[in-house]
Amino acid sequence: MEEVIKTTKLTKRYRDLVAVDELDLAVKKGYVTALLGANGAGKTTTLSMLLGLLSPTSGDISVFGKDFVANRYPALERMNFSSPYVDLPQRLTVRENLTVYAKLYGFLNVKPIVERLAEELQLTEFIDRRVRRLSSGQKTRVSLAKAFVNEPDLLLLDEPTASLDPETASWIRNFLRDYCERCGASILLASHDMREVEIVCDDVLLLRRGKLVESGSPSELIKRFGRRTLEEVFLDV
Repeated sequence: MEEVIKTTKLTKRYRDLVAVDELDLAVKKGYVTALLGANGAGKTTTLSMLLGLLSPTSGDISVFGKDFVANRYPALERMNFSSPYVDLPQRLTVRENLTVYAKLYGFLNVKPIVERLAEELQLTEFIDRRVRRLSSGQKTRVSLAKAFVNEPDLLLLDEPTASLDPETASWIRNFLRDYCERCGASILLASHDMREVEIVCDDVLLLRRGKLVESGSPSELIKRFGRRTLEEVFLDV
């Protein structure tokens, strides 16, 4: 199975604190993979290094088979990221935000892209509203739309259904699965919603104190630990 992300002994230190400790992980092509762990386990630091926002203290990152640490820009063109905790420009409208991000990715004819995203993520009714006037759930959907502006081969998501009502959250999960199956894309997502992980994810990477301590499909982990749910496995680990 082709691996779109592979890390080898990936480490990040902040003086005496080791946030990520010789982490070896892999994300397979076409898979939705969950990155799980308690607060302080190293999830955010790992995602930041995989996005090129932080430089590793040591270790290697390979993305699409290339050295990401030495030259991240070719890979970044094929990647995107979304988090409800990273604000979009609040004074711009939804349309203006999507237009700006499409242009940042080098697209010249952005109108069809914005229209496609508005339709796919159901943003049409508030596309000309300023972001600061949106509900938290609407902001989450706009942030997700931004993440699909370049139709990425690799998508990193932090809490993708945060603040969404159950019906919309279910719709988004189906959208993500369909996107992966239709485009052969890969998703690495961090989530505290274990039920969501069970429904959406093909693979689970479980961190503790910056190390990978368990991996496998949700069903494999539940069977391995003799539990009924992934949440019970998470609490055990």
